[in-house]
Amino acid sequence: MLEKIKDIVKEILKDCAHDYDHTIRVYNNCMLIAKSEQGADLEVLQVSSLLHDIARAQEDKDDSGKTDHAILGADMAYKILRDFGYGEQFAQAVKYVISTHRYRADNQPATLEAKILFDADKLDALGAIGIARSFAIAGKVGETLYYNGSVEDYVKENLVRGKIGGRIKDISKHSFQMEYELKFKLLPEKMYTHTAKKIAKSRLEFMETFIKQMVEEINGKN
Repeated sequence: MLEKIKDIVKEILKDCAHDYDHTIRVYNNCMLIAKSEQGADLEVLQVSSLLHDIARAQEDKDDSGKTDHAILGADMAYKILRDFGYGEQFAQAVKYVISTHRYRADNQPATLEAKILFDADKLDALGAIGIARSFAIAGKVGETLYYNGSVEDYVKENLVRGKIGGRIKDISKHSFQMEYELKFKLLPEKMYTHTAKKIAKSRLEFMETFIKQMVEEINGKN
């Protein structure tokens, strides 16, 4: 059944940064974190991680910003699982886990499986792979290489509600370094599991070194 689910994901996810490869990395992160956690339902984690981004394309196409891929994806996953013959309780568990995995949302994870998926997904935004994904997205949407302004000005201008944590209004005005300031460097403290926090801190150190070098080169100091 997992192979059938993987086939669906391969068919749906074509985005350069939210593709099947991202899905498998999140899946592997979930399994890694679960080894250190007591009582996690591995089957719920497996299915949830595979289906967590299936509504990403719909969100990306919605210029109004009203589509939340976590909420929509949770509903889609529930229907897929019921159609495949999974029980109501299992399908509801997966639906909940997926619905709470989004970073820029007020719907925070409460179950162990939901916390693990949240952490596993955020780990893939950090480190070398996080940098690669950020610039893949930047090239796709035409982001600037570097935002030459203060974080405060950017937040007021381009984030919903004018505060950190709000959704981005215009992705073309975004940049890797703004994503670092507004999200990446905050992730270790936002995570729920000890294992994810430890990995996140290590990956963040690598990103900090990269950011410092990039800024020095942009300013002609190195």
